[in-house]
Formats: sequence, structure tokens, C-alpha cells
Amino acid sequence: MKRLATVALTALAPISWGSTYAVATELLPPDRPLFTGVMRALPAGLLLTALARTLPRGQWWWKSAVLGILNIGAFFPLLFLSAYRLPGGVAAVLGAAGPLFVVGLAALVLGERASLRTVLAAVVGAFGVSMVVLTAEAKLDAVGILAGVISSASMGAGTVMTKRWGRPEGVGPLAMTGWQLTAGGLFIIPVAALVEGAPPALDGKAFLGYGYMMLINTGIAYWLWFRGIGALSATSVTLLGPLSPLTAAVIGWAALGQALSPVQLVGMAIAFGATVAGQLAAARQARSFSSAEQKDQNISIDLMDEEVRR
Repeated sequence: MKRLATVALTALAPISWGSTYAVATELLPPDRPLFTGVMRALPAGLLLTALARTLPRGQWWWKSAVLGILNIGAFFPLLFLSAYRLPGGVAAVLGAAGPLFVVGLAALVLGERASLRTVLAAVVGAFGVSMVVLTAEAKLDAVGILAGVISSASMGAGTVMTKRWGRPEGVGPLAMTGWQLTAGGLFIIPVAALVEGAPPALDGKAFLGYGYMMLINTGIAYWLWFRGIGALSATSVTLLGPLSPLTAAVIGWAALGQALSPVQLVGMAIAFGATVAGQLAAARQARSFSSAEQKDQNISIDLMDEEVRR
């Protein structure tokens, strides 16, 4: 039951990220994705760090910087570059392929051996997302595809390394989230200044949009995401990723008047089913690992008792 609650809370992160497109198009200044990245990450990071009242120490200065660049600083600009160079559907499919990167990296770095069911869930989830977001008019662009692939790989590596390094003793996920968002936001600032120039003038709608993006879409969402990484396997967390494009499609239908075809509805059902199946497979594998670990401990205890009796 505790695991189910953790999965449900972690799922709120990609669900929140699914609102990014609607908020950006309806409330934020156009053609300023890097400035938006800074406004999402840096204020949220500083706020969470202030609330946690904890700064990195020792090696956690560079570890936080590396994680912040992988999860935020490199991921945001590459994601936006992919979105600008490709139709939204193609970019979304590349993002939905992210779980496959995590499955491979988790096996190499963490020793998390994914089951066949887990791999199939990741593949089927990406296929379902493609049914929802791809159109016949979608055109491919080499730079956009490369940026999309690298952005997914960056976020995947960040997820795996966040799990690998864990947290310093006595430090909670709030502080870790704040450190990473701050480092990522600082990394984007010079890129945004070089590419986009001076910040744009902001009106009331923009302040409302950036406030939502900073607090809900980034601060709370990434806190839930990194909290989930600490409690669940990296593979289990990343398999929740398809919920983001599915949420974007639902918001587009409900709030922006975008139609959903029968093919898209079938794709949504497939992607959602794959997400649920992936969580069930991950839970089963976690129980199997715990049982095996407990069995090893019992064997060790029995051997020690036998040695004492001798």
C-alpha cells in the first residue's frame, strides 16, 4: 500500500509536466523557451533551498551541479530545441522513449535487471504515445531528432545517477531538489542570454504563468519526482513518463478545443495500460528481490548460529 501511494504521488510530476504546453502557449511570451527554462528552475531552486535551510557540503557541490545539469540545465534547452525543430508529436515520441535509456543505464550502473515485461511496457508505452501525438504531416529534422535523443538520454542519466548517489545523510529530497534546480537554472542563464538576448517584458498573464510553472510545474513536481527516485527503482519511476504527453493531449482536448480521433483514444488506452503494466512488473520484481535478499540474510544467520553451536 505504501508503494502504491509513492507511485501515485510520483505520477503527479509527469502529469503536471503535461500542462507545460498549454500554459506556455496561452500565458507566456512566445519564442522564449530558454528564458522560460530559467524562470522555471532558478526561482524554484532558490525557494526550495531556502525552505530546506541546507547547502551542499564537500563533494555534494559538484555532484549537485552534475545532477542539475543532467536533469535540468542540459535537458531543458535540448528539449526546447527539439520542440522547435520538430513537430510536437515527434518530439513527444522521442521523450516517451526515455524509459528505454533508463532501463539500459540502470542495468549498467545500478544493477537493476529489467524483466522482459518491463522492457515491453516501455516499448508499448512509447508506441501508444506515438498513436496519440504523431500526424501524417510530421516531418523529420536531423538536428531536432539528435537534440530530442540527447535530451532523453540526459534526463535518463540524471535519473539513474540521482538513484546511484542517493542523498547525503540527514538531507531530504526537498534540499536535493533545490540544489539541482538552482544548478540547472544557473547553467541555462548564459545560454539564454547568448541565444535570446535580454529578458522580455512581462504582463499579468506571464507572471501568472511563470508563477504556476515555478511552484507547481517545477518546484513541487520535481520534488515529487526526486522523492520517488529515492523510494522506488529508477526504472519504475521513469515508466511513469508517458503520463506527460497523455495529459497534454487531454488538456488540449478539454481546455484548448483540440479534437481527439479514435486512433488517438486507442493510443491513450495503450499507453496508459503499458504504464500500469510497467508498474506491476516493477513491483513484482521488487518483491522478488526483497524475498531473495531476505532468504540470503536468513541463510547467513543460520550459518552464524551453526558456527556458534560448534
